[in-house]
Amino acid sequence: MVYKREITVQGGSGGDGCVSFRREKYVPSGGPDGGDGGNGGSVIIVADSNLVDLGWMKWKKEFVARHGRRGSSWRKRGKNGEDLVISVPVGTLVSTKAKSGQEKLVADLRTPGQKVLAAKGGRGGLGNARFATAVNQAPKIASKGQSGEKRDIILEVKVVTDICIVGHPNSGKSTLLSAISRARPEIADYPFTTRLPVLGVMVGDKRDFIVAEIPGLVEGAHLGKGLGNEFLRHAERTKLFIYLLDGGSPTVIDDFKTLDKEIALYKGLAHKPKIVAVNKVDLPEVQVRLPQIKRHLSKHEAPVFYISALSGQAVLELTRKAMDMVEQASREEDMTSQAEIAIFRPRPRK
Repeated sequence: MVYKREITVQGGSGGDGCVSFRREKYVPSGGPDGGDGGNGGSVIIVADSNLVDLGWMKWKKEFVARHGRRGSSWRKRGKNGEDLVISVPVGTLVSTKAKSGQEKLVADLRTPGQKVLAAKGGRGGLGNARFATAVNQAPKIASKGQSGEKRDIILEVKVVTDICIVGHPNSGKSTLLSAISRARPEIADYPFTTRLPVLGVMVGDKRDFIVAEIPGLVEGAHLGKGLGNEFLRHAERTKLFIYLLDGGSPTVIDDFKTLDKEIALYKGLAHKPKIVAVNKVDLPEVQVRLPQIKRHLSKHEAPVFYISALSGQAVLELTRKAMDMVEQASREEDMTSQAEIAIFRPRPRK
């Protein structure tokens, strides 16, 4: 799957103005009647909820909108060029790239249907009717249409989710995702079964929740080991983490510490709320070690659940708590965004 692309976009050129004079019976010396050229089409980037990556543009790098048509006689304006609409997944960052290599964020397309103007089309030229004056009543000049804007654009997809399931390889993430959502990821008894982020929809009482399973993280993931930074960038916009631990692992406590460290070291994830879920507690060997695991995890502030994703044990309680925490995080985000909006209230004149 393709989550980052560099493309070149260009608006269409405006159509040229027309040089024409009115010619009809009984009007031997009609004035100028050349029409203006049509405007060039613009390039617009829009968020589409039906897309998950940028794979459809894998072999295409240049996107050019339609050109405007030339003006004609009888002061007829040329037809405007059609806009070119580029569809991208929800959560796409649109940045411009200068010749120096510096990138500047233009838009963050977080909601379906949200759009941004990437390259504006050129204006159409003026026909000779526009140049008529009292001194020059028969101008034989018209202006050319302007060229459309041309920009180098960087598109980067960062999935917008409510809940992100993270854990070490083979901890049962895919099984949990399929248990709480409509997703049907590949499930197998070997590490790194999931190699790309998988999305699912968890049905709630008031709304649905988007859940993502991130492929297994290993130590050094925040530095890119095991493609960790490629996976973790999809978690930057989540509202809640579920740390899924393999209860059958002999190093389950160390696994938790490693997981927490990798999340904390990656940019912008340290402040995210989290739930700890110890999986496979229905196995006899895990039940023997359960008191020891509980004793260690009780020292942490995050809520802890002991579940079996396969049998469904305590999964419902986990999902209810996750939904409540997501709603709380959403309310806090709304309050923060409202506080950042500066309101200008003009004072009445004295």
